[in-house]
Amino acid sequence: MKNGFYRIACASPEVTVADTAACTQRILELASEAWQRGADIAVFPELCVTAYTCGDLFHNRALLDGATASLEKIKVASADMSGLCIVVGAPVICGTSLYNCAVFIADGKIKAYVPKTYIPNYNEFYEKRWFASGANVSTCLDGIPFGTDILVQHNGVRIGAEICEDLWTTTPPSGSMALAGAEVLVNLSASDDLIGKYAYLRSLVAQQSARCIAAYAYSSAGFGESSTDLVFDAKLIIAENGSILRTNRRWTRGNQIVIADVDIEAIRRDRMHNTSFDDCRRNANPSYRIVDTCASANPRRDDSLLRHVAPHPFVPSDDAILESRCEEIIHIQTAGLAKRLAATRCKSLVVGISGGLDSTLALLVAARTFDSLGLDRKGIIGVTMPGFGTTDRTYNNAISLMEALGITIREVHIAPAVMQHFSDIGHDPAVLDVTYENSQARERTQILMDIANQTGGMVLGTGDLSELALGWATYNGDHMSMYGVNAGVPKTLVKYLTRYFASSEEISEKERTALLDIIDTPISPELIPAKADGTIKQKTEDLVGPYDLHDFFLYYTLRYGFTPGRICLLACKAFEGEFDRATILKWERVFFRRFFAQQFKRSCLPDGPKVGSVCLSPRGDWRMPSDASAALWLADIPEE
Repeated sequence: MKNGFYRIACASPEVTVADTAACTQRILELASEAWQRGADIAVFPELCVTAYTCGDLFHNRALLDGATASLEKIKVASADMSGLCIVVGAPVICGTSLYNCAVFIADGKIKAYVPKTYIPNYNEFYEKRWFASGANVSTCLDGIPFGTDILVQHNGVRIGAEICEDLWTTTPPSGSMALAGAEVLVNLSASDDLIGKYAYLRSLVAQQSARCIAAYAYSSAGFGESSTDLVFDAKLIIAENGSILRTNRRWTRGNQIVIADVDIEAIRRDRMHNTSFDDCRRNANPSYRIVDTCASANPRRDDSLLRHVAPHPFVPSDDAILESRCEEIIHIQTAGLAKRLAATRCKSLVVGISGGLDSTLALLVAARTFDSLGLDRKGIIGVTMPGFGTTDRTYNNAISLMEALGITIREVHIAPAVMQHFSDIGHDPAVLDVTYENSQARERTQILMDIANQTGGMVLGTGDLSELALGWATYNGDHMSMYGVNAGVPKTLVKYLTRYFASSEEISEKERTALLDIIDTPISPELIPAKADGTIKQKTEDLVGPYDLHDFFLYYTLRYGFTPGRICLLACKAFEGEFDRATILKWERVFFRRFFAQQFKRSCLPDGPKVGSVCLSPRGDWRMPSDASAALWLADIPEE
């Protein structure tokens, strides 16, 4: 294991049925490749040293002797593959019974035998004709641990093995293995292909990895198995806590291998964080023998990361999933706002409309909520409040959008009131400092609150999750409202939600045009006067940093509790070719300084709906002292 990542290889050799020498040669070819690529463990299919489809030959002494010779040859070869644990499938005699086993081999020794628990004997499977169940078997074979009560510890990680049918049962053995500490679960399989079976299997593997909060490595038999009645397509799947990391191209002749780094640190954090996992462990009280390979790390392991790291963890990369996610989030926001309106019996909803993304999303959710409640949209009061930095572009978009949605429009110019305020407090309006900016934000909030009082309504907040993380809001200004409908939505997702509304066939062209231009407008609070040509001068991301990076930092800080150093490692992989390491480190420092310093704003934020796994509500997911020190986190950020 390196940097908290464990490298897994899933391999499927081309077999020659009953030719153990040929099968072993191909196993060793793949094992060598896995070792050369720095794998910690290489997982092979069920009965791969003989092929799965040997039938009654399994009770023939020649085949069984051949299998024993194969294990010996793999054992000897493994001595030259330091740090690699090889797990192969073989028929093994123990006592008077023959077992279908997962055999763990490392550093020139056979470390453990784990027999198959559930032996299928229905449909196309007749395994009870040849093999005994390993259920409740706990013994030794020639001094080597043999049984279903074994976990193997290799390179600091505990591994549990199950074989094919074990996964498909009501209570897979991997469940109790995980509760006993197994963080990587391997499945040696010989699963034939049928219509629809692969999709179901992918779901099964992903779900079991999620249920066990573990990595799951699945290797199944492929080309070369007998086609007398069945066909095998070499299914290789590496999953981690509900997500598929790697699969292979099925129906390919020859040897196949896939390799991925699974995040053991993330698994350990989730098990610690999910208190129900430990409750299950105490209730089940599983008892396993721990077999330590006593192996060192693979010397071939380099610093590369063999896994995809999404640069936008809040935004699904698959368009269909993204569309479904957008619809679900909007339903959550709408349901939350509908309940709040019903509870408060408000006659109106007041929203400040700037022509920016956040206020646009809040307004769109408000309109959908009123429609769902059968309320007249005129009850939504959109207030545009031009100030010193308002540009024609944002102002016109705000007006166009409100007109297209058919809401009540109010316009209040804040400059005269703010200038009076400057005079009252003795501030020079030529000094464009924080007082200059925050006076405008607080004036706007006062206007919205007073209009809400005036109309028997409530103020709808527009600030998003990313702004809450960075404290990018004026305390008791845009920081405050009666309900923050965007509080659970990160900035990188706000744009996609707005685009989702814009893609609807039910909206007018005027609304669509306004939405698309809002999406393309630079993010800005517009508190500083515009450039001479009337374009936006104050761009948020120039000041506070790219939201792509900040949302990435936010996700891995809250979702997994990673250290800044580890987050930097992931960010360099995710943003390779987009941001260099120095840029990532610069904005990571900004993120952690602001995240700690601005907690006081989050400690008193308005109610708002949680929409994803990351949330900053002080009443729910995130309870942090406002005066906590950031020193440890800042010290962990690497030097450039």
